[in-house]
Amino acid sequence: MPKALLVIDVQNDFCPGGALAVPHGDEVVGPCNVLISEFPLVVLTQDWHPVGHRSFASSHPGRSPFESVTLPYGPQVLWPDHCVQGTHGAELHRSLHTHRARWIVRKGHDPAIDSYSAFQENDRRTTTGLVGALRELGVDEVVICGLATDYCVRYSAIDAVEAGFRATVVEEACRGIDLDGSVGAAWDAMGLAGVRRVERVKDVRP
Repeated sequence: MPKALLVIDVQNDFCPGGALAVPHGDEVVGPCNVLISEFPLVVLTQDWHPVGHRSFASSHPGRSPFESVTLPYGPQVLWPDHCVQGTHGAELHRSLHTHRARWIVRKGHDPAIDSYSAFQENDRRTTTGLVGALRELGVDEVVICGLATDYCVRYSAIDAVEAGFRATVVEEACRGIDLDGSVGAAWDAMGLAGVRRVERVKDVRP
């Protein structure tokens, strides 16, 4: 059965100069493009938040970015306003080879629910439809790269395994935010969930 490549949130706001810049986030573009050139089935994801999204610190008077609050679906890190629909920050990085993508999955568009995973939103009930789409094509394994290791990559990889796919994350093609050791915790959580970790793009076979 075919493998799918999931390229997670390689967007301007997550790259240097962006509203929620991941350190060295733009360094993933080259490795991601190598993978994109080799996989026949490529899916991109894109954070796509409305103005005033509940995950934004600006929506919580007196709160600051990177604080945590409890929303109806559970704990939520508050972020700087980022990836607002239709803005430059929400656009995919201009050097990313987007023309080879079969689909672009937009997530986080519900103003009340954040969405890290390519497969479901943070309420753990609202799906993106990606599981069904991949199954329709007979996919049984996904390879994951992009931003950020400790949030959207982590949740996408673990959800992939929970949905019944084999999942591999390519470390060279990811970068993390690393809030209080969150990158290390992410790798531990992915390993416990059964996600395979490879260091280099050259170690991946489409």
